[in-house]
Order: sequence, then structure tokens, then C-alpha cells
Amino acid sequence: MRNWLLAGALALGTFAGQGAMAQAIASPGVQMQPGDNSGLRKVGAEVLFWSQAQRDQNFPHMEKLFPGHVVQAGGKVHPLPAGKPLAFPDADLDAFIAQQNIAGLIVLKDGKIVLERYARGYSQQGRWTSFSVAKSFTSSLVGAAIGDGFIKSVDEPVTRYIPELAGSGYDGVTIAQLLTMTSGVKWNEDYTDPKSDVARMFLEPVPAGEDPTVFYMKKLPREFAPGTKWVYKTGETNLIGVLVMRATGKPLATYLSEKIWKPYGMEQDAFWMVDPSGHEVSGCCLSVSLRDYARMGQFVLEGGKGAVPADWYRRSTASHADIGVPGRGYGYQWWTYPEGRFGAQGIFGQTIRIDPKSKVVIAVSAAAPKASDDAYGQARTAFLNRLFEVAAK
Repeated sequence: MRNWLLAGALALGTFAGQGAMAQAIASPGVQMQPGDNSGLRKVGAEVLFWSQAQRDQNFPHMEKLFPGHVVQAGGKVHPLPAGKPLAFPDADLDAFIAQQNIAGLIVLKDGKIVLERYARGYSQQGRWTSFSVAKSFTSSLVGAAIGDGFIKSVDEPVTRYIPELAGSGYDGVTIAQLLTMTSGVKWNEDYTDPKSDVARMFLEPVPAGEDPTVFYMKKLPREFAPGTKWVYKTGETNLIGVLVMRATGKPLATYLSEKIWKPYGMEQDAFWMVDPSGHEVSGCCLSVSLRDYARMGQFVLEGGKGAVPADWYRRSTASHADIGVPGRGYGYQWWTYPEGRFGAQGIFGQTIRIDPKSKVVIAVSAAAPKASDDAYGQARTAFLNRLFEVAAK
């Protein structure tokens, strides 16, 4: 069972009620080299099976275990001044942190820190893995590439940038349909099924010179007309990353540094895991400090001026797809919630959530006991809603 689950770990992604599962690559002690697809098939599952002690130890230090690229910060730092402390019961906050295995929790109101807490050995100086929170960062790079003229619009066909997909189920699919996971291409995200796409995606040998994501995805058949049905597909986020790299001619880590990390003033370098082809795993695996996660939320709240088109975040954080949950939806790799809120979500409790009305940003780093759990997610959402309400006063 663990042999095929490792591929699921590498392509992991499920909506699972309250959040998105993402890819997780490699396991301790395994060294991967670019192009070593056999090595990829040997690693990955242990991330899902780590003990609580291993999660606490490894989530803040993924760069010590896995290959990756550095997202370089610049010389200036975007200030996060102290605001009026949030009037929230300490006992309730302590209980939430303990019950949800929270490592870091920060709340910004009008760009000022009104609450910041650390636990589980984490600190302001550290970094924490993101899992599927990275999907929303990748979406931002699509907007940046459009602003820079590398991509004309989200209405362009995917095959313009990934011509190997011509004649496949992705022929005629637009970039927007990839972003909203409404391509209509058949996909099975059930990683409890050894025959699912998410389990098989990285199991097959890949010919030299071919991108492993494109190699697998181009073989998938079409099930629905493009734009008609939402199905969560981690493989499609990987295609978005390939598309951005092809369009810009740059690694995602380099482009993220140039467009957001340095200009906006992120405080610390970030770390982005790479797959055996040497490309960033675009749906997963950014390691970022808690304050920089909050800065990313603030950057989005402010509209990403200078990095993306003026209306990019208005469009990308709107609900474009019905996910079958009342009040919930999916945008361009962003989850949408009631009250006009939106956010990024990853397994084991990673969260950025934003309320444009009250100008409040909440970021959470965690080491939840399970990758995804409905009760955990519901409790998290209820608590974050309380924080939004108190911060809005």
C-alpha cells in the first residue's frame, strides 16, 4: 500500500470539505537528482505517515530533507507595525492552538499585527511548509506573466504554451479552465485507490527530456465539456507551473522573487521544493515564514500593484466554479467563502484567509494530526470567523 501511496503523496490534492490537499515530495534520507524518475517513485509516502514528532521537527526544516530552489528576498522589508492588540479571550486562543496543533497564528488588521502567537518550537525567525497554499502563489505568477506580456490572457489555449498537449484531452482547454479546475479532463484524485491518477501520476517512467507532468496529463481522456464541471485535479496545478515556466523562460522561484518577494519586501528567503526534472512543484511545497505568509495575504488584499494587472486579484479570488458546498466556491486556485472572504488552504492545517471588507488577513501554520479532516476544518473555520468578527470591530 505504501508503495503506491508515495505517488499520491507527490501528487496529493483533494478538496475534502474544508481544504485542499497538495503534493508532498520525498522522504528523509533519499537524495533525488534531476531526471531521476526512478528515484521519484521511491520517495514521498513517508510525509503522510510521519509521526507527530516528525511533523513538528520536519515541517519547519523541509530544505534539510529535500531538493529545492531559493526564493530570494531583497534588501527592504515591508513593515508590519504593531496595531491595537486583538481583544480575544486568552483561554479560547490557547485551546484552539492546542486542539489544532497550531505552530504559528498571525492576524493583520489594516496591515498591522494585532495578534501573533507561536508554539511547537516555531518562531518568527523560522519557516514552515505550505502544501497546497502554494497553489495560490502559482496563480499569482500567472497574473504576473500576463502583466509582463508573457501570457496574453487566461482565455488563451493551454496548447499555445504546452504544444505537447495538442490532440489530447487538453486540446481547446483555456488557461482559465486550468486555473479553475474545470478542464473537463477525466481525473481520479482518490489516493486511497491504487489505480487513481493521483496514485499513478509519477509511477510511470518518463522518457528523457519530457516533463513528467505533461507526459502523464496528455494521456488523459476528456470526460466533460471544458468549463462545465469542477473536479479537483492536482495535476492541473502542475501544468500551470509548467505553463508559467515555458511562458517566462524562468524558474518559478526566480520569477516569484522578481515579481513579489523582492519588490513587496518579504523578510526572509523562501524555499520551493523541486521535482526530479528540477522544476518547482507548483502545487505545493513552498516554505515561508509566518509573517511572510501574512505579507502575501496583505499583498493580495492590496491588489498586487506593480506585479499583476489591476483587476487580477478581484477576478482570481471570485468564485468561478461551484464545488458543491453552499457558500463555497473556487476561483483561480483560490477558495472562496461566505461573507466575501477567500483564501489559500493546504493539508495539515496550513491557511491564509482574507476578509476584504474588514481588511483582515489571517495566516496559520500547523502540524495537524491528519492531512485532512472535516471536523478539524470546520472547527478551524468557526474559530477564524470569530477572529474576523472581533478584528472587524
